[in-house]
Order: sequence, then structure tokens, then C-alpha cells
Amino acid sequence: METAIRIIEQKPLVAEFLALRSAVQWRNPTIDTAAAALDGSLYCVCMRTQDKLVAFGRVIGDGSFNFYIQDLIVDPGHQGKGFGKTIMRHLMRYIEATGGEDAVIGLMAADGAVGFYEQFGFTSRPENAPGMQRSPVFRRKAE
Repeated sequence: METAIRIIEQKPLVAEFLALRSAVQWRNPTIDTAAAALDGSLYCVCMRTQDKLVAFGRVIGDGSFNFYIQDLIVDPGHQGKGFGKTIMRHLMRYIEATGGEDAVIGLMAADGAVGFYEQFGFTSRPENAPGMQRSPVFRRKAE
């Protein structure tokens, strides 16, 4: 029986953020650096099973024109269940709700993840300018 999953719009504890990064074999910054990074986020969303952080993502940037999707992580034991898509939909909703008319979104895709981000409208940049981008975010409807 699958334990209920909760989606919470909040930053995680530094220790659990670092543990999730370790679970996917990403290099960890120092505790102080990780705390400052989380504090500087515009928006964070966590997925939890019981009290364990199993997926996370955050948005950084200036809050109007430039946004960057950072640290979209799903615990290996929970990959393939749509958690990444759920986190991504929350991140995109936040950006669309707060971004200016011509806002752009950047990200760096992990190895093998380009196709995942393409389904959200991202395109790869040229080899001499790596990363992915989506521009513009949306066009506001006339109110």
C-alpha cells in the first residue's frame, strides 16, 4: 500500500535538502551555503511521504523577468511515479502567476533529463551556450 503523498509549498530543512541531493549523487555545498541558497529562493515546493522529503524543486531569480528552475530532485526510490512532473507543474504555475509578460526561464538539465523538460516547452541551447530555456513564459490575456 502506497503511503499518502503531501505537496507542501515551503522550503525543506537544510539537512533533508542535503540528504535528497546526496540520494541522487549530487555534490553538496556546505550547510551554511545550502541554508543561504534555500533562503534566497523565490518559491519552493516539497513532496513528502509521512515526514520524509521525497521530491523537491525551487525557483530562483529576480521575480519578474528572469527565473531559473533549480534543484528539481526526486528520491531514486520514488522516480517514475510522476513526482517530477508534479513538482514541475507547481514551479511553472508560480512563474506564470508572478512573471512579467516577457519573462524567461532557464535551467540546467541533469544528464538524460532533456526530454523531461522538453514536455514543458523548454528547448536546448547551442553547444557553445549550454542549458535550456523557455521564452517567453506566456502572454497575459487582456483583462
